[in-house]
Parts: sequence; structure tokens; C-alpha cells
Amino acid sequence: MQALDTQTTIAVIGAGAMGAGIAQVAAQAGHKVYLHDQREGAAATGRDGVAKQLQRRVDKGKMEQQAVDAIIGRIHPVSALSELAESGMVIEAIIEDLEIKRGLLADLEELCDKATILATNTSSISVTALGAKLRNPERLVGMHFFNPAPLMALVEVVKGLATDNAVAETVHATATNWGKKPVFATSTPGFIVNRVARPFYAESLRLLQEQATDAATLDAVLREAGNFRMGPFELTDLIGHDVNYAVTNSVFNSYYQDTRFLPSLIQKELVEAGRLGRKSGQGFYSYAEGSQRPEPKTEPACQSDDNQLIVEGEMGPAAALVDRFREAGLEIIERAGPGQLRFGEAVLALTDGCMATERARSEGAYNLVLFDLAFDFSKATRLAVSVADQASDKAVSDACALLQKAGIAVSLIEDRPGLVVMRTVAMLANEAADAALHGVATKADIDLAMKAGLNYPEGPLSWSDRLGNGRVFQVLKNIQGSYEEDRYRPALLLRKNHYAEKGFYA
Repeated sequence: MQALDTQTTIAVIGAGAMGAGIAQVAAQAGHKVYLHDQREGAAATGRDGVAKQLQRRVDKGKMEQQAVDAIIGRIHPVSALSELAESGMVIEAIIEDLEIKRGLLADLEELCDKATILATNTSSISVTALGAKLRNPERLVGMHFFNPAPLMALVEVVKGLATDNAVAETVHATATNWGKKPVFATSTPGFIVNRVARPFYAESLRLLQEQATDAATLDAVLREAGNFRMGPFELTDLIGHDVNYAVTNSVFNSYYQDTRFLPSLIQKELVEAGRLGRKSGQGFYSYAEGSQRPEPKTEPACQSDDNQLIVEGEMGPAAALVDRFREAGLEIIERAGPGQLRFGEAVLALTDGCMATERARSEGAYNLVLFDLAFDFSKATRLAVSVADQASDKAVSDACALLQKAGIAVSLIEDRPGLVVMRTVAMLANEAADAALHGVATKADIDLAMKAGLNYPEGPLSWSDRLGNGRVFQVLKNIQGSYEEDRYRPALLLRKNHYAEKGFYA
């Protein structure tokens, strides 16, 4: 299906940050754009805001003045809805309210030509519900941009029950022409990103509530080991806890209180206290003038005279750690075994989802220290570790000394199932697998959405494959066994792949 050509006029309704950003994207692609807002003067203010943003790029030598003038010249503020009648596509980016959006769409249906595409930028309202009262709901489609729209690559093209496939394909092709990375999604709660991303926040919030460690340490581990651009607490502070908590509640209620999406009491308290993050000056962190971000918990330097590391069996995803120890000058002795390291009194192993104390008892390895997953063990600068209650102080010191010899900062957390990164990635992959099973989107589009929409280092399904057949499934089974909660049940596709001994992209 062909994209809308640049001779097609685009209308954007809502001149806030998102609407103005969408108008900028369309104008940059060469379209004439009408920008409308019911608030007097807001459309002109929105265009002026775009002009100021682009002028900064000119001042930094990143754009030519002529190009900026051309873009701004294509954005036309209009005061009356009737002035949008000639548009080939109208994108509404107004308040997230079902009835208000329905009223606007009904007015547009009366006003615009039958061939005009009606698009909604909703992030949480059902496209099916929005179109239910239209005479021609087949021309309504979700076109969900991410903020800031000019910078974020992802666009979720959301098909409601009545959406014409040709309309969705045209919008998808148009988004591509606008320099975006569009993905198709069905109109289910949260679409792709707002559904699949829930565990990124939820698991760290739960670990914080369980007093595994503090927010700064959890953020640091997910950044420095998991390669996520921001940790969950600094990210929710940026998003706003009122917004993030509302989305979590919306998804939770839409899925009939499925415990996978259970909201956090900690975040509820922040919202009730008005501690909404950056915009209020206080969230998990203080943003008051002169305030300093707390440092993550890091173990002090540990000393060990041992220079011999015994590697028992294959280390799986953590194999690159052995190379780092070798480069650090340790003598490496390799022999058969279950996939663990012995250094001094310590026995170290990659978490499999069990608590260290539980695993130490079942395996008879009482000096067991579990270390967390890293996106790239050859480059990770920090790892979380947890220690079996049975372990000696010397074993803990030896384990820290070993990791420090490879230049890795150690964050010791309380013994909790799955540690931090492994637990988060497993739950992200689990939710992605469930979304794929239910036809929300293709596996490739789910992975693309999480990378382009949230800057994840890798799509969760691809990451699951890279960890090896069945690893995520087993981690989830073990976490589920520890909590005895349905929240951690493995998705059907993970179970199927485990027994078929294949990955998502096999």
C-alpha cells in the first residue's frame, strides 16, 4: 500500500507537546499541516514552540535556516475545526477521555470527505471503542507516537475491530516515509509498549518493597549490567508517577486484575503524596536545587591472595566472564561440572531464578553466591549478587574479590528470586511472548517496538533466544516456585519453545 504523498494535507488536533511534535514530523516530511486547538492562541503557540526548538538546531549548526523556515512555513495554525475539511488525514492528539474523543471524531466524520483517514494518537483507549459510534469506523486507525514525537522513532499503528486493513497499511507506509519505525498492533489494552513494558517497572518496584536494596542501586544495576538507558525509578520520575501509575491501573483493570499487572503500593503512595517526579521536584529522587543523587550500594574493595579460578562446566550466557578473569591474570582450571565458578571459599553461579539460600540447600553448596544477568558480560561494569544464608563471610569476600579483579563493581542485595536484571528480562520476555500468542503483534514488531519506543538494548524475545533454549522458562518456573504466585507463570509460547528446544526465531 502506498503512503500518502506530500501533496496531502495533514491536520493535527491538539497543540500541546505531543500534537505540536506530530505537526513538526509531518511538516518535516513535506506536508502542509493544519494545527488546531480549541484553546485560543494555543495552535500558534504550538507552532512557535516548534520554531524555537528547530532554531536551537540552527544555532548549533545542525540545521540550515532555510530548512527551518520551510518547515515552519508548512505549519498553519487554524482556529476553526471547519478549516480542516480538506485534509487527507486528521490526527487527534487531545485529552485521554473516551467520550471527548468520540465527540470530536463524530464531528470530523461529518466535516471531512469520506476518504479522509481519521487517526487517534491515544496511548490507552481502545480504538475499537472510539470507532464504535462512527458511521464509517473502518477509516479510524490508531497512530500512537511516543514523546517527543520528532525524536522517538516508534509509531504504533493500531487496528480496531472495524479498521480497514488498507487504511492501516497506508498509515504504516506514511509513517515510514516520515522517517519513523512503525509497527502494527491490535486494539488491546496497552497495545504493545504500554503492555510489554509493565514488568520493567513492576519488578523493581516489588524488589524495593521487599527491601532487596534501594532505588539508586536497582537503577544502577539495570543500567550498568542490563544496558537499559535509564533505570525504572529515574524513568518513572521522568514520565511522572501520576501518568505511569494511571497506565498501570488501566492495563491491570482492562485485563480483569491479572496479577501480572498488579500496581505498586509504593507508587500509589508517591502519587497520593504529590511526589510525581521531576515535574513536582520530588519522586524517588529529589530534584530540588542543589540536591544530589544518592550513590548505588557498592561493596568496598575485597582482598584475596587466591589466583586460581576453577571453572566447572559451561557458563552459558556468562562465558565471557571467564575471559575477563583470564585477562585479569587469574590461572584458569577447567573441569566438568554444573556451570559454576570456585574461587577461594566461594561458589559462584548465574542466577536461575531460585533464591541462593534455597539453591544452596538443594545442591549442598553452602557457600553459594549467585550473580545477576548482564546484557554483555564482556563489558558489564556492575553486577548484583545475592548470598545464601548458609555462606561464610570469607565466601562472600572471595566472591566480591573475584568480580572486582575483572573491574566489576559489586552490589550486594538481599536474597530474592531471580535477582534484578534476570528477573526483569524474563518477565519482559514472558509478557512479549503472551502478546505474540494473542496476536497483539508479530514477534518482530514486538521486539522492534520495545527497542524503538523505549530504547531497550534488545527486543525481549530476541534476548530470550540469545540466553539459550529454555533458560527464561526455567527462571520463571523457579521464581514462580519461590513465590507460589500466578504472577510468574510462564507464557504458553515459552513453555512450548522449551519442550520443542527452539527459540522464538527458530
